Amino acid sequence: MLQIEIQTPGSPTNRFELPDGSYTIGRGDACKIRLRHNEVSERHALLAVRPDGAWIEDLGSSNGTFVDAERVEGRRLLLPGQHVGLGPYVLVLGAAEAAGAPAAEAAADARDPETGGPGLESGDRKPESGVRGEPGGARPRDPQLVLRREIKNQIHRAVIQRLDIKRLTAARVDTGELQRRARETIDAVIEEVRQRQQLPAGIEPGRLADEIYNEALRLGPLEDFLNDDTITEIMVNGPHQVYIERAGRLELTGQDFMDEASVQAIIERIVAPIGRRIDESQPYVDARLPDGSRVNAIIAPLSLTGPCITIRKFAKRAFTEEDFVRFGTWTAEMAAFLRICVLMRKNIVVSGGTGSGKTTLLNVLSGYLPPHERIVTIEDAAELRLGQPHVIRLEARPPNIEGRGAIAIRDLVRNSLRMRPDRILVGECRGGEALDMLQAMNTGHDGSLTTVHANSPRDVISRVETMVLMAGMDLPSRAIREQIAAALDIIVHESRLSDGSRRVTTVSEVCGIEGSQIVMQDLFEFEQTGIGANGKVTGRFRPTGAVPTFLEALKARGLTLDTTIFQPERATEAPR
Repeated sequence: MLQIEIQTPGSPTNRFELPDGSYTIGRGDACKIRLRHNEVSERHALLAVRPDGAWIEDLGSSNGTFVDAERVEGRRLLLPGQHVGLGPYVLVLGAAEAAGAPAAEAAADARDPETGGPGLESGDRKPESGVRGEPGGARPRDPQLVLRREIKNQIHRAVIQRLDIKRLTAARVDTGELQRRARETIDAVIEEVRQRQQLPAGIEPGRLADEIYNEALRLGPLEDFLNDDTITEIMVNGPHQVYIERAGRLELTGQDFMDEASVQAIIERIVAPIGRRIDESQPYVDARLPDGSRVNAIIAPLSLTGPCITIRKFAKRAFTEEDFVRFGTWTAEMAAFLRICVLMRKNIVVSGGTGSGKTTLLNVLSGYLPPHERIVTIEDAAELRLGQPHVIRLEARPPNIEGRGAIAIRDLVRNSLRMRPDRILVGECRGGEALDMLQAMNTGHDGSLTTVHANSPRDVISRVETMVLMAGMDLPSRAIREQIAAALDIIVHESRLSDGSRRVTTVSEVCGIEGSQIVMQDLFEFEQTGIGANGKVTGRFRPTGAVPTFLEALKARGLTLDTTIFQPERATEAPR
């Protein structure tokens, strides 16, 4: 039995008697001796009481543990009367006594009033502004997650001390050798912690080693999400909040990062291989993963919640026309018509809102391109995955640290015209490149494909007109609309519905211009009829009865199309 006093400035002294055993000290709810202060780490120190004496060990705390003003390194034997400093708290040790029933009962009664778990609370002090590092200053909901995070922090720091990963990387150590050394070091540190009986029950060493390894050399907690095919989007809101999208619904996960530095290290790990950068002078970046998944990251001072990462995953296997029919994205008749449009070298614009699946749809349409043609793709971050053999992929470049050297989409569109392309695919038109794209479509580079953010096919026209004005050319509206009417042939509009499903809601043809208005006709549309019992949107794909103006040209191209697909009675119910 060990007598102990906890002295806090401005508060009464708390006295306890501790039976033999091990006591974690920290501000976390999982600690047996809780000291609620921001200068105390979640798991600050370990106090061991034995029949032959007591000793204390610092658990890699931020501010250190001190015995009589001397910082503790490793284990430190404690003597009666010594003062142990942890942040603003001072623990004064008394003499050890034989265990007695009253003392044991007193210790057993010292339980946390909020969680009911075993532990000693240092008075009734509450955190002044919440636990540091939690969103909004809120206390962690799951003490086990807090405990796991603190253990990961301590082991990670120990691994960094033994294995200087940055130095090994700079020395160009082989990637395989670096990974092997890191794994061996992590396993060794965890084994030492386990042998010292500092690894709490319920934490599996193998799983813990995988998490630390992923965070040190890979993408940390994101690895499991990237390998899960049911997850379509990953959103990291600071180090302690990770959301995913599954089946069109957002879910808050229990995963987190050790700190903001860990999130920033993972961002740099993503952007460095593709020549991008992120720092205070350029605090946001668009990037991609090796599989083409789109990544956006933003950091302080722009983000007040810490480093944020948004990853829009690409399927490991590229979707096909048949997949879209099975998903209910479109019908086989719509796919057959769009295939004919691509083969007839019609200029096609895929439109839709954010997250509606425009790039995925563009990738499926690109699968209809003949294999013998020379295709040039132009993107901000290369995402398209074409299966044709003759493909040149161009990617825009951001400015360097001096603000120079930027290559915009518009520059690449102009350059692509000198590369003898049969087809030009622009990942997204969002600015002045729209003018160059229209000029290319009108000067022999027909059969081009691109995407545009818009809320409807009619909205595409006004959006393109606005983007042309962004090119800085003082053109009259009539001239711009004539260019648009002559260049665009088909607009495919895709929407993300309330249940998270994606549907091609309209396929429209641009027929020409009358007066100052562009004439369009809808060929296919999705008609929503209601919401099912499971929350799924119900509806049907319906031909409008309108027939494309270029049907007569099919025979001249040696192509055939069943014209009955345009009859309204060929409506198809969408899968539920």
